[in-house]
Formats: sequence, C-alpha cells, structure tokens
Amino acid sequence: MSATIAVLDYGSGNLHSVARALAHVGADVRVVDRPGDVNGDAVLIPGVGHFGHCVRAIRDAGFEASIRGAVADGRPVIGVCVGMQVLFEASEEDAEPGLGVLPGVVRRLPETVRVPHMGWNTVAWAGRRHPFVADIPDQTSFYFVHSYAPDLGPDAVGATEHGRAFAAVVARDNVFATQFHPEKSGDAGLQLYGNIVREIAA
Repeated sequence: MSATIAVLDYGSGNLHSVARALAHVGADVRVVDRPGDVNGDAVLIPGVGHFGHCVRAIRDAGFEASIRGAVADGRPVIGVCVGMQVLFEASEEDAEPGLGVLPGVVRRLPETVRVPHMGWNTVAWAGRRHPFVADIPDQTSFYFVHSYAPDLGPDAVGATEHGRAFAAVVARDNVFATQFHPEKSGDAGLQLYGNIVREIAA
C-alpha cells in the first residue's frame, strides 16, 4: 500500500525535485495547484527563497485553509526549508505573519558566520526520536540553503550548529518539518522520505 502525498504547487522552486524524490521512494505524489484538490494521506509544503514571498503565495493560492484543515483532521503535514519556516508564527525576514501552526519566530543566522548557510552540515537528534527519522544515525549530514532558522525549542527533533544552534527538524503532533532539503541530501534524504512514506502508508 502506497501513501498519497499532496505536494502544494504555489510557485516554489523546489516543487518538482521534492515530488521526484518522493515518487522515487514509492509515494503516490499528487502535485496540486488548487485548494479543492488538497486531499490524500498527507500534505507537503515545499519552499525556497524568501519567507514573505512564500507565505503570501500560499495565502494567495488559497492553501492556508487547506493546511490548517489537514493539521486539524490529523493528516501529516510536512514542511521543507521555507516550507518549514512558514509554519511558524513569524520570521525576522518579513513582516508578513506565518501560519502559526508552530509557536516561535524564525530568526536570522548570526553575521559571525557565512550567510546564507549553504552546503552539508550534520544533524544531532534530540532526546526523542521521531518515526520519520528512524534508523538515520546521529550526526548524519544533510544539505542546507538558508539564512534564517527557528530556535531550538520543545518541538525540535534535530539540531544543527551554524553560528548558533537551531532546529533542523521539528515535529508537533501530525506536523513534521525540516530546515534542510531532503531532496538534495543524497541517500540520507531519500531514507528520510522513505521513512515518511512507509509510516504514512502503515
């Protein structure tokens, strides 16, 4: 049995690479550009670039209600990169409010390090292990491209250091999100997506 994952098409640049990676690990991927088509077992929010642009595009496309509906009815909601950031209440990058599904503010990385944080970096798993990261070793490297990141908090599943410690993976109830790009992270990223598909299909 396969998992059907609705990938939201609101103009994000990593949309098709995410969809290809999910299909590679066995997902039934539905790329949707209308709120009425957001169904299936899970919803994935891709995202690259600017927080304000992405969250406004999500709202303009009518997807905010779809995302909130999926959260409310218990379907897994997955965010990737800026698709993770828009789930928070706000970002220092733009005055546009986030979706507020997760508490907290996404903050700029320190000027003491190279920004954007671009390339491979390790993720240290927090005390609680989420099923979506099962069997992925501590300190596995994933691929990052970002200048802003959420702080560590009670929802953090994985932490990374670049100028400061930040949440690289967060989870709360049926919401799961990564600051890194699994679709650009080689075998480890495919393993993460494979875990997601298997857990959703189970």
